[in-house]
Amino acid sequence: MAAKRKAKRKGGGAGGSGARKDDRKGGGKDDARRGSSLGEWVRSLLVAFVIFLCLRVFLLETYVIDSGSMEDTLLVGDFLAVNKLAIGPRIPFTNLRIPGYSEPRRGDILVFDPHHEENMTIVKRVVGMPGDTLEMRDKVLYLNGAVHDEPYVETIGPRDYHEPEMRWQNEFLAGAAGEDYLGTWDNWGPLVVPADHYFMLGDNRDDSIDSRLWGFLEGWRFKGRVAFIYFSYDRDSFRPFPWITEVRGSRIGDRVR
Repeated sequence: MAAKRKAKRKGGGAGGSGARKDDRKGGGKDDARRGSSLGEWVRSLLVAFVIFLCLRVFLLETYVIDSGSMEDTLLVGDFLAVNKLAIGPRIPFTNLRIPGYSEPRRGDILVFDPHHEENMTIVKRVVGMPGDTLEMRDKVLYLNGAVHDEPYVETIGPRDYHEPEMRWQNEFLAGAAGEDYLGTWDNWGPLVVPADHYFMLGDNRDDSIDSRLWGFLEGWRFKGRVAFIYFSYDRDSFRPFPWITEVRGSRIGDRVR
C-alpha cells in the first residue's frame, strides 16, 4: 500500500509538472501570435501612411478658402480638391517638377506658393501666359490689344490708386517706359509677360492682392489645378456649429471653372 501511495505521488508530481510545461508552451504561442498581430498592424499602418503621403505629394491636395479674393467663383468656407497631377507635382524641397498630363492654361484657377510670402498658399486665376501683353483700363482687362471677356469678374467699388510696390511694372512695360508712369489697381500696362512666368488675378478685383502688386509668378511655383469643391459652409455665420448648421449643400461636388 505504501508503495502504491508513493507511485501515486510520483505520478501526480509528474503529471503536475507536465501540465505546467504545456501551459508555458501554450503561453509562448499566444505571445507569438500577439506579437505577429501587432507587427502586421504596424506594417499596415506604415503602408497606409506611405500611400496617403504619396497621394498628397503627387496626386491630390486640399485647400480651404479663407478670403473673398475669388468671389463669387469661390466663397469663404469652400473646401477644394486640388489636382496636382494635372500640371505635374513638385518634388518636395526642390524646384523640380514631375511632368504632368497638361500645362497651365489661361483661365485656370491654380494653387501656388507665392514668391513674396513664405509659408503661404494662394489661389488665383491665370489671366496672362508667357509672351502675352496685358493692360487694364478702368477695370477692363485687355489681352494682346483686345478686350478680354471675363464673365466671372466681380467688382465691389472704387479702388483705383497707386501702391509703391507696383513700381516693378516699369521694367516690363511694352515700349518705352514713361517717366510719369504710375500703375494703379485699375489702370496699368501694357505689360509683357516674360518666359515661364504668369500673371495671376483674383476674380473679385477690388478685394484681391495679386500680380498687380507683387508681379509675375514663376511657373515652378504652381502646386495644382483646382478641381472641385468637396465641402462648403458659411464661415461668417453667427449660428453655433456652422460646419453643421450652415452647410452649403448646393456647392458640394461643384467643378470649379
